[in-house]
Amino acid sequence: MKDENVVLSDNSNKNIPGFAPPAHFPKPVYDFSGNTIDQKKFRLGRMLFYDPILSLDSCISCGTCHQQSVAFTHLNHTVSHGINGLPGSRNSPTLANLAWSPQLMWDGGIPNLEIQPLAPIENHVEMGDKLPNVLRKLNRHPLYSTRFKEAFQKDSIDSQQMLKALAQFMVMLVSGNSKYDHYLQGKATLSNDELEGLKIVKEKCASCHAGELFTDFAYHNIGLDSNILDISDLGRETVTKRKQDRRKFKTPSLRNMAVTKPYMHDGRTNDLKTCIKNHGEFDSPNLDSQLKKYIGTGIAISDEECMKVNAFINTLTDPTLLTDTLFSLRTTDFLPYSTKPAKHCDYVH
Repeated sequence: MKDENVVLSDNSNKNIPGFAPPAHFPKPVYDFSGNTIDQKKFRLGRMLFYDPILSLDSCISCGTCHQQSVAFTHLNHTVSHGINGLPGSRNSPTLANLAWSPQLMWDGGIPNLEIQPLAPIENHVEMGDKLPNVLRKLNRHPLYSTRFKEAFQKDSIDSQQMLKALAQFMVMLVSGNSKYDHYLQGKATLSNDELEGLKIVKEKCASCHAGELFTDFAYHNIGLDSNILDISDLGRETVTKRKQDRRKFKTPSLRNMAVTKPYMHDGRTNDLKTCIKNHGEFDSPNLDSQLKKYIGTGIAISDEECMKVNAFINTLTDPTLLTDTLFSLRTTDFLPYSTKPAKHCDYVH
């Protein structure tokens, strides 16, 4: 890819690399040709990601529901919570490896990373604002007016600039530095339990949790219809308007699963064994064909097998994604106008 070897200098003396995923990853689907990785745009995207200026009450940022320490999901939340503490309807998905996702969101309702932020920004229970008002706030902010002009060489801030900057930050959230990746690269060995867990995953899960990204990026009804929890979410049908897509949701990646509890689109369980057994437990007209044989029981897994799967799942945790300050909130990004970014509600816009 054109930009994969680019190295860009950051003001903190830590390099911002060009987009360079592991060699064993497939080709990304994100089109970098219209949004070449650039240090100033990346830094601007990082600022926007962590700044609650994008929300109506200036108390909710993208980083509120997508926290780095838990692979950019929402720590201990079944569903996301937005302005005024209002609960959303779905569990916050990880933002890792979005460069490979053909569509975004649990139902695939967003076709492009560069428009994805509009959904939470304008959702009345998430960030609760409107794009024109967000742009008004950014244009009158002395720091952003300067940073945007430096990055895009334009005198005013428009939606395309804002969304491209956010996309630059999100697309760089690559998770490919786990123990499992080192194993594939010949730099680490897996224990017997980890190898047995990998074997079980390949036998029982790989039809959907496929490839080195551990997802087919497709949509499946896995048999949750009869659960006593929320069954009002129609999933993919909301987007396609087709009944055959009812309660189909995108296959989540198994990468970083050890730190992204709770599981499922509605965060219904923290328990790995329950999560596995839920697959196919209940029948439905469009239950995934791979799960038909499990109707009434769910995928059978013993305690020993579950322990081994859990051991393997732990090898998919990427410590770089969780800790690299390249992706963290930085006070220096907001200097000289603020040295207290942790207290977002104190911002005056």
